[in-house]
This record gives sequence, C-alpha cells and structure tokens, in this order.
Amino acid sequence: MLIPTIFRDFIECVPRKGILHIGAHECEELGLYYSIGLRDDKILWIEAIPELVERMKSTYSTNNIIQAVITDKDNEEVNFMITNNIQSSSIFNLKTHLQEHPHIFEKERKKLKTTTLNTLYDNLGISYDTYDFINLDIQGAELKALQGASKILPYIRAIYCEVNEKELYEGCALLPELDLFLEKYNFKRITTAMSQHGWGDALYIRI
Repeated sequence: MLIPTIFRDFIECVPRKGILHIGAHECEELGLYYSIGLRDDKILWIEAIPELVERMKSTYSTNNIIQAVITDKDNEEVNFMITNNIQSSSIFNLKTHLQEHPHIFEKERKKLKTTTLNTLYDNLGISYDTYDFINLDIQGAELKALQGASKILPYIRAIYCEVNEKELYEGCALLPELDLFLEKYNFKRITTAMSQHGWGDALYIRI
C-alpha cells in the first residue's frame, strides 16, 4: 500500500483536521495515524460488517467505529457478500477476483441497509468540514461512496482510495471513472500503485 509513505512524500496530504476511514476492517492503520499525531477523536472508522465493528469496539475500547454500508443510496437493502478472508467482502459479487485470487471465496451473505455519507453525517450531527482526508477501501464500491458525499467532498484535501483496472467485482467502478468523477471536485490523481491482479491504490489531492 502507498499509505505508509504518502505523509512523508506528499506533505500537502498530511491531515490537518482528521481522517475519515471507510472500510475499517481491523483498524490496521491505527498505529500509522497515531504516528502522525492523530488521536481517536480525529479518526472516524466506518465498517460494514456488524460483528467486526463490535470486535473492534471491544479491542480498542472506543466508540469512534461506526457500522454502516456506505453507497450512493440511503436505506437500500443489499445482500452484503462476506468472504472467507473478510477483507474482500463487498456489496458486489466476485468477478475476475475469482481468477485472480482463487483462494478467496464467498462465505455468507447478510441483509444490510445502506446509507450515504451525507446522510450519515447529518444523522450523527457531524459537521461537513470535520475531516479533511478520506481513506477509502470498500472493494469496488468506492465511487458509489463518493457519489453520496457531495456535501463533504468540498472540505476534503486528499483521498487515498483502492482502485480497479479490472472488474474484480461485478459492476465495480474502474479507475478512469473515479478520475472523471473526482475531477468535478478538483481532485487530481498524483500517484498510483497497481498490483499484478488489476487492483491497487491511488492518491488524489485537491488542486
């Protein structure tokens, strides 16, 4: 991943207010965030899988981890696909992912309700300018999440995002689509690291 080096190599991306981390998993980046001076009140973690959220709350004894399936629609019921490794879980079905990573497979599905970031902020009483950096890793649904964040994006300085050049998930957005959408909000992709499997990470900054 690029994220261990972006705060060193791209000083303009260092969060000044805080980080919105969508796709928390097991909060693996917590140590990194602490290392750049952020504390719990400057980090908001969002994770779709309820059991994982409860485990992280227990592990870190914190309430800044929220369960939510972030997309471009509010209150839509989805069959959330959970994989055997958890990390590859998504609102989308596996597609070329099945060939690229044959050891990863669907384990179960959960019916969950979606929300947009705009609505989540409103419901929680979070000011749109609370965080200025987004770390986004939700397995092909990154564009949908951003499309539901129109009130928040004007206050964001940098976005670190998982991207796809192949359709690893059915219907997932590809890298050019993300570029085109974020251009509307004056973001430019300044660095990208792709894996041999057609997915990777990209860093966008406001220009």
